[in-house]
Amino acid sequence: MYSRAVSTAAVVAALAVSAADAISKISISGSKFFTDGGDQFFVKGVAYQLTPDDPLIDSKQCKLDASLMKDLGANSIRVYHVDPKGDHKGCMDAFSENGIYLFVDLDTFSTQISQEAAFWNQTQLSAFEAVLDEFVKYDNTAGVFVGNEVITRSNGSEAAPYVKAAARDVKAYRDSKGMRKVPVGYSAADIAELRPMLQDYLACGTNASESLDFFSLNAYEWCGPSSFVGSGYSELIKNASAYPIPIFFSETGCNTNRPRTFDDQAAIFGQQMTGVWSGAIVYEWIEEANNYGLISYGPKVDQSSATGALDGFPRSGTPTPVSPDFSNLKGQWATLTPSGVKKSEYSPTNGAPACPAETSGVWDVDGGAALPTLGQTAAKGASPTGAAGSGTSTGASPSATKQGAASGGKEVAGMSAALVAVLLGFVWWL
Repeated sequence: MYSRAVSTAAVVAALAVSAADAISKISISGSKFFTDGGDQFFVKGVAYQLTPDDPLIDSKQCKLDASLMKDLGANSIRVYHVDPKGDHKGCMDAFSENGIYLFVDLDTFSTQISQEAAFWNQTQLSAFEAVLDEFVKYDNTAGVFVGNEVITRSNGSEAAPYVKAAARDVKAYRDSKGMRKVPVGYSAADIAELRPMLQDYLACGTNASESLDFFSLNAYEWCGPSSFVGSGYSELIKNASAYPIPIFFSETGCNTNRPRTFDDQAAIFGQQMTGVWSGAIVYEWIEEANNYGLISYGPKVDQSSATGALDGFPRSGTPTPVSPDFSNLKGQWATLTPSGVKKSEYSPTNGAPACPAETSGVWDVDGGAALPTLGQTAAKGASPTGAAGSGTSTGASPSATKQGAASGGKEVAGMSAALVAVLLGFVWWL
């Protein structure tokens, strides 16, 4: 009797664990994300990079954070840097059990695609593949990025073909290995002069294997009291109304007006945008020198005498909501639950856009030209017009370094300049 009872209890416990681990996988149909159950998926996410190298190897910390993120109403995180050799199971399970998906960048400081003398080589591809290999096995991996703000100035369009080539090769690797079709996308800086062309270019063409699966934008246009029209969101929707792949904010949450009220979320998840837009990732989880944090792990300390505190900001422990920003976002999300459309009732009608016409000094890319081959490098130091690049840059987000994403990509914002300089020194060439 005792052994049978123990056996039954073990089975029940195993089923409970299995149920907790189960999470519906995310896929794409047309311009929308869907769960396995056929429900449209809208991203409600937060940017999550507690440490420069990999925040997804500390299971204890992930459990604490995932629980509070669930209370916030988040269903996704974005992580900019990971080590594919790390053990991520504990963290991925913790987020899965709380209904939270991962969008992860494939590049690092040393493997990112550069805006200056762009190149795409086997070293980069192999590194991207390693990250995909590690995270494709988790059902709550919702998507991967081949780049973040590679282009940060108005005359930086020559790097766009290299972003598209990276997506092509990552997708080819994914499909050749018979992997789940984890969506492959890009996170763009908000550069008004280039946005429409870049957006269309990364989705254009008759060969879907060479296009992105989704496009996302780091945009901080809605600052303080604003509106759907005044913020420019209406133009974003206008430009994406016929877009054939999902589009969403991979960063948002302007903090120039304090406190942050997150009024833009009502537009993003309201009727004006949900027919086209697939949600938003708010920047960012941890409070740092840039004052974008939703939580803190304690008061700022003297960095010289503290361990585990980058720029004096603790990076582990019990997460404490930053008031009133955390509660403001929680309040917004609690009232915003778009249902979207059922996959069974949805028939995609948007076709691939025409590749934008080459326009000297504005969009210096021939949309009909073949994409760069593996190992190809653009002319070093040349701008799209052949002279030293000097284009203006107003689109770089708080997740980019002061030198621009092309010079160092994503950082843990608030990272010391010395550490950034060291990290930027390791660039892998052919």
